[in-house]
This record gives sequence, C-alpha cells and structure tokens, in this order.
Amino acid sequence: MTTVAIIVPTLNEEPALERHLPAALAQADEVVVSDGGSADATREVAVGLGARVVEGAAGRGGQLNRGAAATRCDVLLFLHADTELPPGSVERVRRAVAGGAVGGGFHARFDDPGFWMRLGSRLVRLRTRLTRVPLGDQAQYATRAAFDELGGYRDWPILEDLDFARRLKGHGPVAVLSPPVVTAARRYLEGGIARTVVRNWLIWLLYLAGVSPHRLARLYRHVR
Repeated sequence: MTTVAIIVPTLNEEPALERHLPAALAQADEVVVSDGGSADATREVAVGLGARVVEGAAGRGGQLNRGAAATRCDVLLFLHADTELPPGSVERVRRAVAGGAVGGGFHARFDDPGFWMRLGSRLVRLRTRLTRVPLGDQAQYATRAAFDELGGYRDWPILEDLDFARRLKGHGPVAVLSPPVVTAARRYLEGGIARTVVRNWLIWLLYLAGVSPHRLARLYRHVR
C-alpha cells in the first residue's frame, strides 16, 4: 500500500494543532510537525498528540522541506495547522496517485459562515478549477519522487506554495480532490476581507509579471 506522510509547518499554532492535528494523525502513516521556533506550547501539544517534531528556522518553505526530509513515506501531504482535513482525504490521495497523478491538492472552503467568506470559497473553487494550481492552504501533496526531482519548495519569504504548485503541474498530471479541506478565514477577517483579497491578487500578478518574491515580501508586510 502507498504510504502517506503529513507535514505540518508551525509557528505558535498551539490552539490550531489541538483542534486539527488529531484528524491528520487518524489518517496518515506518519505525521511530522515542522516548527519554526514557537514561543507557545506548539511542540509539546504536537508530541502529546502523537506527532514527531523537527525544529529549525522560521520560513514555511524551509520548514516544509525539513519536515519532508524527516519522513520515509511514498507520498507527502503538506497541511497548514489551521486547515482541517476531512475523513477519507488520505485515501483519496492514495487513489489519485495510483491513477497516475504526481501530486495536486484539494478544493477548499473557509470556516466562516458569513456571506462574503462563502462567496470567497466559491471563487477559490473556480480559480482552482480553471488553473489546477491549488495553493498551500489547500493541502498540497506530491509523490516523494516528484518532490525530490523538483527540489522541494523554494526557501522564499512568500509564494513558495504557488511556485511549487506551478512546477508540479509542469512535471506531470495533477489531481485536485474533493470534498474540500476547511481552512481558517482568520487572516481575511483580521485584515479586512476586501483589503486581503486585493493584496493577494496584486502580489500574485506582480509575481507572474516577474517581480522577485523577496521584493514582494516587503509589499506584503507594508500592506498588512
């Protein structure tokens, strides 16, 4: 049977791990929490729930790569700490890989029931259907072979997920799976829904136009 490891990058994610990590542990053959120097009880919670923990410098790309290097499974699934993985998701990944996919991700919806976030969930679904480029909060996954051949994630300050998804799509067939994962709307609610959407689209467009992610990281901090 194809084995699946789940890698969870963290930085001060104690409440999110308590809520979502058990669902990952119930499905995966291996779960590794890759921590970037949390000041709360993130690491203790992860170990207490049954995950392994690796530690290193903060930075999502580097954390994901360290987590992947600490596993031995055939397939790697990268799960944000504040994203809920529905039951049966790992088995759907296994079937997708058995069907020839080198990786992909899931459709996603936000955990807020308000009108604007429900609309946002529909727009994310439409974007994913049109581009077949699921982002980091959509539980990206890849076979270990594809991940290694692509060199993993770039160690960038932002957009490492978009870059990886685009390279993965060019590497071989990808599969976007349902039912959707449920991801936190907190970033949109705290930063303002319209403002956050405009910022995201601006950063994506500038990146696609050739602006360096390191320059865009400064814009990201400025807009926040």
